[in-house]
Amino acid sequence: MRAAVAERWQECPARLLLPSLLLLSLGLPVLGAPPRLSLICDGRVLERYILEAKEAENVTMGCAEGCSLSENITVPDTKVNFYAWKRMEVGQQAVEVWQGLALLSEAVLRGQALLANSSQPSETLQLHVDRAVSGLRSLTSLLRALGAQKEAISPPVATSAAPLRTFTVDTLCKLFRIYSNFLRGKLKLYTGEACRRGDR
Repeated sequence: MRAAVAERWQECPARLLLPSLLLLSLGLPVLGAPPRLSLICDGRVLERYILEAKEAENVTMGCAEGCSLSENITVPDTKVNFYAWKRMEVGQQAVEVWQGLALLSEAVLRGQALLANSSQPSETLQLHVDRAVSGLRSLTSLLRALGAQKEAISPPVATSAAPLRTFTVDTLCKLFRIYSNFLRGKLKLYTGEACRRGDR
């Protein structure tokens, strides 16, 4: 009798472990599990979006008339002065990234509308633009989870964010280049620092 009870007791941990493994495989939280960092702190997540943006840029580099936009679209300046960036307050960095991401999202949405209204929209181009729209929405949610929106809205009193630098583009290739550069530059710099702080 005692041997049977002991055998059942030894089986219990395994039985309890199976539901936990199932929840983890589904991406659901497990009771008693340590809190996870934002998904964007996993470098592979951001790299996936960067690869998608670079792929879209490469596809549009070869086309001419089909990739032209019927109007100029305003986009954020993606140039980074690394010395100045490192001297910025976290709130200033958050403002630049959050505002830049918002403007970039508007630009890609406008590009999507212009492409849809063109006489013969390419299915390949439409696919890449739709993917960029979806990717930017996901990145916005991930940044919000990281706290970027909160830091951008309420930066320290001493922080005086400079106006967002912008310019215009007239082709999808240039639009995707800005998308790719923004992710590889300011966004990657900001998320890397925010994740290293370890308080997310």
